[in-house]
Amino acid sequence: EGYAADLFGVEQTGPIMSLMPIFMMGIVFGLAMDYEVFLVSRMREAYTHGETADQAVVSGFRHSARVVTAAALIMIAVFSGFIGEQGGLIKMLGFGLAAAVLFDAFVVRMAIVPAVLALLGDRAWWLPTWLGRVLPRVDVEGEALGHARSKSPNPDPDGPVEAHV
Repeated sequence: EGYAADLFGVEQTGPIMSLMPIFMMGIVFGLAMDYEVFLVSRMREAYTHGETADQAVVSGFRHSARVVTAAALIMIAVFSGFIGEQGGLIKMLGFGLAAAVLFDAFVVRMAIVPAVLALLGDRAWWLPTWLGRVLPRVDVEGEALGHARSKSPNPDPDGPVEAHV
């Protein structure tokens, strides 16, 4: 048995339930995609606003890293709380998820992904032309509305509307 068994409250060894790895992969994949969206969307936003690829990775990481760190630490704390429960299945799930979130958030999302994006440079943000035409234009910040207003013949929203045919 030894120190590791005492540390995690394991009193006896046992089999791993056959669905446990599949169940854990589903949960970890969902959490990983949340972390990925937080990090990469901010990097992409910086890139589309005119920063170089390297600057976009740095500024996007700087703005998103605290959120990802806080979310990961909360999830690790929650899952670690399951380790103290009586059921072996719950202990297994808690330990596995805590370890997976720790590895995924801090090694994969906060080290490997930004490094790969920095190495790829502009190629990381390249989008094929045909795909750019097919994908919907999502404008969360409303920039397109601001551009349309400045180009319209009557930018005053309360004034008369002129129709151009």
